[in-house]
Amino acid sequence: MNTPLLNTVRPGDVEVSITRVDAAEVDEMWSYVGKKQAPRWLWHAIDHGTGKILAYVFGRRQDEVLLQLKALLEPFGITRFFTDHWGAYARHLTPETHVPGKRNTQQIERKHLTLRTRIKRLARKTICFSKSTELHDSVIGLFVNHYEFGLSV
Repeated sequence: MNTPLLNTVRPGDVEVSITRVDAAEVDEMWSYVGKKQAPRWLWHAIDHGTGKILAYVFGRRQDEVLLQLKALLEPFGITRFFTDHWGAYARHLTPETHVPGKRNTQQIERKHLTLRTRIKRLARKTICFSKSTELHDSVIGLFVNHYEFGLSV
């Protein structure tokens, strides 16, 4: 969620559309702020059927950040989560809804490649990086809001 953008928008100007989603792909993507020893993770979920981004959060690669993302996904009524084998997913998703493995996460992995290509701050070997977490989160959030949701920023 792009909190700085939300703080500048009047509630009457926002149209919210929530649809039911049967299955979602969830994954995390590594980047860094300042130096590689200061990792910053983009956690996001996409609709398994359409490939559209449902929600995203920034943070460390820890359970608390997954719980934030899971809270954002609650209104969608998701019945199946496709993820990799990262332990946080097994700890916080019920076995009935959790499907770990690479077979059903190809769309989100493709989205990672697109993001790494278009946003140089996400490339693994780059001289372009953010010096603050606010700037890092804002740049990536603006990109996602513009290209995924069609919002002018």
